[in-house]
Amino acid sequence: MITNRLKNMAMSVILLLFFAFGGSIAWTGEIHGRVVCDVCADSSIGPEDHVLQGAEVAVLCITKSGEVLNYQAFTDSKGTYTVAETMPESNCWNACLARPIGSFNEHCTHLGKGSLGVKFSYNHPSGYSHTARTFVYRPTDIPTYCI
Repeated sequence: MITNRLKNMAMSVILLLFFAFGGSIAWTGEIHGRVVCDVCADSSIGPEDHVLQGAEVAVLCITKSGEVLNYQAFTDSKGTYTVAETMPESNCWNACLARPIGSFNEHCTHLGKGSLGVKFSYNHPSGYSHTARTFVYRPTDIPTYCI
């Protein structure tokens, strides 16, 4: 009796997933990256640099069907942002653009060179992720110990 209930529940879940995704197989993708404060503005990550919590990043993706999806993410305490999506496999991401929007750190607000954004193809199978290049902000005033 319990076996029949489990079979019925499993079949219900399968049917629900089937109808939720229009009869196609679900696909899941993820994009993540980091945002760092380059304290000495020397274009290298060193011990004086630190991650930026609360920095805003926009991720724009175009799906295989041509739909444009716009995501907004904020970095966590480790300076990492993450965007993830589950959709029908036939409509998964094809190409994306990640770009920094702003840093809310009062000392590190100027976008570093080469951090305007990064375009990339997204051709990963379901369940995989893409790591975008690290975005760098610099302080308005460089500390004297850096000079």
